[in-house]
Amino acid sequence: MLFSSTIFLFVFLVAVLFIYFVFLRKTKKLKNYFLMIASLAFYAYGEPKNIILLVLAIIFNWIFGLLIDKNKESKIKSRLIIALMLIYNLGVLVVYKYLGFIVTNINGLFNTSIDVPNIALPIGISFFTFQAISYVIDVYRGHGKAQKNILNVGLYLSFFPQLIAGPIVRYETVAEQIEGRKENLQDFSKGVFRFIIGLGKKVLLSNQLAIVADYAFDNNPTSVAFAWMGIIGYALQIYYDFSGYSDMAIGLGLMFGFKFEENFNYPYISKTITEFWRRWHISLSTWFRDYVYIPLGGSRVEKKSRAFFNIFIVWLLTGIWHGASWNFILWGLYFFVVLMIEKTLFKNILKESEKIPWYKSVLLHIYSIVLILFGWVLFRAPNLEGIGLYLKSLFGINGIALVDSKAISYFSSKFIYFVFAIIFALPTYKIIEKYTSKYKVLSYVIIPIIMECILIISIAFLVKGTYNPFIYFNF
Repeated sequence: MLFSSTIFLFVFLVAVLFIYFVFLRKTKKLKNYFLMIASLAFYAYGEPKNIILLVLAIIFNWIFGLLIDKNKESKIKSRLIIALMLIYNLGVLVVYKYLGFIVTNINGLFNTSIDVPNIALPIGISFFTFQAISYVIDVYRGHGKAQKNILNVGLYLSFFPQLIAGPIVRYETVAEQIEGRKENLQDFSKGVFRFIIGLGKKVLLSNQLAIVADYAFDNNPTSVAFAWMGIIGYALQIYYDFSGYSDMAIGLGLMFGFKFEENFNYPYISKTITEFWRRWHISLSTWFRDYVYIPLGGSRVEKKSRAFFNIFIVWLLTGIWHGASWNFILWGLYFFVVLMIEKTLFKNILKESEKIPWYKSVLLHIYSIVLILFGWVLFRAPNLEGIGLYLKSLFGINGIALVDSKAISYFSSKFIYFVFAIIFALPTYKIIEKYTSKYKVLSYVIIPIIMECILIISIAFLVKGTYNPFIYFNF
């Protein structure tokens, strides 16, 4: 069930909000139970066959949490439980997400003919698996108490706002909120505004830009101009797709009293790739930092080679996390190489990026955007061969025209979407928010009217049946 669908907006969400705030407003304990049941129903609507995976994740990780809590005085037993937890969670992830890829590569490498399993990827498995690991490890580290009530673990792992496409909510962030949160009108109204902003990002910008990007990548660019239009379109599409979903998830969480951490912070204003990854998919970056990079030793190791190895592992896993394809692995290693170059050659820039002259700042922005766009080619191309073809198209090496009728046609029809997408990829909303907060008539009258317009137009697009994919459902 998509957030950007009429059945979610007019049936599921309305019903859940009505029951939660009308029938359950004085029964605190039942609220969590109801939200968990509603979340399981939300998942079962789109993935009825795979609901058992989510239920088993809840049961097994609840047991792992209790075992850790019971044996926390014994390091050997605790570490054994952690090992078993990782084997279970990562084992399920490998079987459902990577087994076909592994078998295919074994067949190619050793010239064997093992049957390639055709296992459908359960939606959101990467997200709720990482949250499950977070829960048990945080209990092990003492960053949250083990939940005695399995239904509370169930709510943490299955809560529908962030269940299928994040952000990855770490247990220590919401451990106290599960039982001690307090809903209020101010947070609810903020949540509604945030949800509408995310819906607008998704429906009014990402979906429109997807038309350009998908045509360019699925049919090979017919000109240099169209190749650049396609990759810029994809860069903006994936940003508004994922940040829009994160906005909707954060907004929905606020409506029910949960406060999730931010997942995006205007990544395309970055001056370096290091800064970009502090601003893009923050929940994934911090998850790998805290649960992989630091446990490996981080940067506090004696040998620089070991520190580089730790970063290599993180980026290899980041690429693998996104999908069972060599494209994603190459994408992860590409950013590893770029980041290593920055750390060795750009030390001063990384430390003093806010103090450099404006002209150097502009050059750094251009440098970052170009490398990010090349990275999105690796990420979006259908296969390794497609990467080479698309990169050639960007520079006209394969003999295509500089500009053609296709580029002109798409540019004229989607120009306005590109303009708004670029404007709001900058901290424009923050500037507007800061300005309007000084004037009550803007805060209490104009902004709500704008939000209503965004909601109405978004719904009109949905009713019309516009192109409506969600990129991160694939991961």
